[in-house]
Amino acid sequence: MMDSREKWTRVRIRLMWVLFVTIFVLVASRAFYLQVVKKDSLVKLAEKQHQRIVPLTPARGVIFDSNNAPLAVSIEMDSCYAEPRNMESLPEAAAKLAPLLALPKEQVEKKLNGNKNFVWLQRRMAPDLVARIKSLDLDGIGFVKEGKRFYPNSEVASHVVGFTGLDPEGLEGIELKYDSTILGSTGYLVTERDALGRDIDLKGAVVKSADKGHNVTLTLDKNIQYIAEKELTKAVETNGAKAGIALVMEPETGRVLAMANYPNFNPNTYFKYSPQALRNRSISDSFEPGSTFKIFLVAAALEEKVIRPTDGFNCENGSYSIGGRTIHDTHRYGGLSVAQILKYSSNIGAAKIGTRLGQERLYAALTNFGFGERSGIDLPGESGGNLRNKNQWFGVDLATISFGQGVSATALQIATAVSAVANGGLLMKPYLVEKISDDSGNALQVFAPVVKRRILSPETAKTVARMLEGVVVEGGTGVNAAVDGYRSAGKTGTAQKVDPLTRGYSVNKRTASFVGFVPLEKPRLTILVVIDEPKTSSYGGVVAAPAFSAIAQQALCYLKVPPDKGMKKRPEQLEAKATPSVETADAVADGGIVDGTGGTVMPNFQGLSMRQVLKIMEKRGINVKLLGSGRAVEQNPMAGSRIGANDQVWVKFVPAA
Repeated sequence: MMDSREKWTRVRIRLMWVLFVTIFVLVASRAFYLQVVKKDSLVKLAEKQHQRIVPLTPARGVIFDSNNAPLAVSIEMDSCYAEPRNMESLPEAAAKLAPLLALPKEQVEKKLNGNKNFVWLQRRMAPDLVARIKSLDLDGIGFVKEGKRFYPNSEVASHVVGFTGLDPEGLEGIELKYDSTILGSTGYLVTERDALGRDIDLKGAVVKSADKGHNVTLTLDKNIQYIAEKELTKAVETNGAKAGIALVMEPETGRVLAMANYPNFNPNTYFKYSPQALRNRSISDSFEPGSTFKIFLVAAALEEKVIRPTDGFNCENGSYSIGGRTIHDTHRYGGLSVAQILKYSSNIGAAKIGTRLGQERLYAALTNFGFGERSGIDLPGESGGNLRNKNQWFGVDLATISFGQGVSATALQIATAVSAVANGGLLMKPYLVEKISDDSGNALQVFAPVVKRRILSPETAKTVARMLEGVVVEGGTGVNAAVDGYRSAGKTGTAQKVDPLTRGYSVNKRTASFVGFVPLEKPRLTILVVIDEPKTSSYGGVVAAPAFSAIAQQALCYLKVPPDKGMKKRPEQLEAKATPSVETADAVADGGIVDGTGGTVMPNFQGLSMRQVLKIMEKRGINVKLLGSGRAVEQNPMAGSRIGANDQVWVKFVPAA
């Protein structure tokens, strides 16, 4: 009996020993798993449970111009937060803070009651406001440094640099295009929490991972940009225009030295401006280029050897019928050479060169110059313009496209294409970013000029350049673009705008432009000026050419480009007259300077009395048939059109209401 009891006791002891060993092994295994295998993840989980992380605004890198002048910087400013749990009286604190924060007391109190642990009162505050809040000595109020984007030059280069939002993420321009490069990593405000999830005092809070983004250096020169903006503003405001564009490029490299737009805006307060003012018209807006297109027509025809520089063309005394339509020149020209067609901007001469070139070769040449496709510049929102496929050209399209109607292009496309003529025939890719570097100035990426393709032989490019010099000398349509001390070359352009309501050409809205390069032999600058809807005159040679001259003169002096030897003083400039009245209606397209003495342009009789119409008829020597009585409501042909020998000319009147 005793033996069986002892035996059973020993069995129970062994079982207990096995149980304890098993439990020990399990506990040890679990401890090993938790403390060794899962250590890192559990530490992170513990930190997450015992810490509150408040994201702070990441710092952005600096945007520099080509001379390392800052165009966009991030400055440290204090952001104010509150810990309502640590505040004695929320209504009392709200009453003291409200006037400083420029908010109603009720709104501040509601904000404090919304989150007992942490709430932002105001981000990135002015130093004087920070000092005034600190002087209140309120419990539960703290400050932390955050970056705020600041543009030290205000409006200068605003459309290129762009702007950021509160986050701050890039919203436009370089700020948007290179946002991931410029934007640094987010900083964090870390607070400790107790077992009940309440924030512990923030004293000694740590800001983690607030790394600054990379810096971006642009090809823009701040001084040339300022010159371009100043002269563009002067041209637009002097001529009562709607808007304007000025571009300055290095023809040899494709580097954009200035990209100006009017109207302009201050990126520090971008939210105060309309979307129209924020738009970078240089790359987003396409327009009919008008007679500036004659540069590419002549270049293509010479390159294809369908014309020679010595060839002459009969310009039909200013009126030429083709494809069921009549093309007019501003003046009655007879025989003109190729150079004279450019100098006097003859539409008829251009149409005849276009016919000789043919639509296959003209279309191929224009696409080769980069029209109809985006240039690939490092900015968001670029338009490719509109160049219809040659299979969609009908009737008179070959002729009109030859002098820049029925096709649209951006300012950047035109300046880039003209640069190919200036540099000897190479189409360069335009670019704005020269270098990306770290905060210590070490280059991380450097951008070099890129040749897209050769489009002209050096001989053809040189021939066209010398022809374009004739445009800016005495007798040319671009005499106002002449630059003291330098030989320059260029072309005027005037084009009717399409009326969005009628989908036809507007009677009185024009785009006037001038594009050229200087000095002639070794061009340093390609400059384009576009004036949208000028009211004084619609001709590029009158309203845009003077701005070209002023920008070129100042930029060349700034760059210390030596003057050409033996240059005479530039010819006397033609001034823009007052808004054209019915006596000085504009011609259909650019072809020279209107002298106001011609009697073959149909005036605008809209709204005039019969007596006023008779007076203008007598002064202009026009034989017009008058229908009805009262005020003029309809006329044939339309205002601004040339009156042909066989045209029926009449004005219809209705009694005034």
